[in-house]
Amino acid sequence: MRDKAKTPDPKGQVADAVAGNWVDRHAPGFARPYLRLSRADRPIGTWLLLLPCWWGVLLAAAATGARALDLWIIAGTAVGAFLMRGAGCTWNDITDRHIDAQVARTRSRPIPSGQVSVRQALLWLAAQALIAFGILLTFNEAAIALGIISLAPVAIYPFAKRFTWWPQVFLGLAFNWGALLGWAAHTGSLSAAPLFLYLSGIAWTLFYDTIYAHQDIEDDALIGVKSTARLFGASSRRWLFGFMMLTVLLMALAIILALAPTGNILQLTIALGGPWAMGWHMTWQMRRLDTDNPESCLANFRANRDTGLIVGLFFAIAVFI
Repeated sequence: MRDKAKTPDPKGQVADAVAGNWVDRHAPGFARPYLRLSRADRPIGTWLLLLPCWWGVLLAAAATGARALDLWIIAGTAVGAFLMRGAGCTWNDITDRHIDAQVARTRSRPIPSGQVSVRQALLWLAAQALIAFGILLTFNEAAIALGIISLAPVAIYPFAKRFTWWPQVFLGLAFNWGALLGWAAHTGSLSAAPLFLYLSGIAWTLFYDTIYAHQDIEDDALIGVKSTARLFGASSRRWLFGFMMLTVLLMALAIILALAPTGNILQLTIALGGPWAMGWHMTWQMRRLDTDNPESCLANFRANRDTGLIVGLFFAIAVFI
């Protein structure tokens, strides 16, 4: 059965897109619905998918020595993150099209607003995934295997909010897989350090996506969609503090496991500055967060790009110590 077409917004803009974004201002008209489907007008998701990749390769380079290949891993994961985030969002919008049509913030998205059909969205998904797979094939065998396995949590995530109060865990499993892939792309294998870095990223996702989910808490309650924001309710701030502490502690443990064997105390100290600064930034977010104000939730969610970049900066400095 075909989805009924719906009248799109006159300009086709998506409600929660950044004002004046490059897609709405500069992209060709025919491409805008597809770029909006990929969330190219909302780049924060690409950053949140990419940053764990950079953490993984930079921490591995600090532990075992930088190589020229690392520059391609950094560039390749950047392009791959853009494509796979776009493919994942396209898949999410296909599976959630009926739910999105019932939520004020999401009913302007390309599928529920009628800008793109489900068939067109599936073709767009396949195109993005195939190009990303081509990039993945330039990495080593361990990274290729991890990249293929990552499709499982990506496929499951859109359905998680239908059967668990913890869909943010499934988002964390998918969005932080790059910590494993980035490490493996450099070293050719995995160890305890990247596993703890991955767990740290999952805790971080629980922090920022619980904040994000507070935007939709009323609509989600009406249509029966589950989230940690609904689960925690008035206790969310205590849970957010716990996720922040878990993020910092797990990351610090990952750094110690990776760098303590090198015997370079200065390098270890600098790298440990990453989780310390990350914790400070997350604390700053909590101080200004109003979970009852959707604009506050969205602003703090977006601030997590800088949270992740701070960690990457400390890891990059540690590479050259």
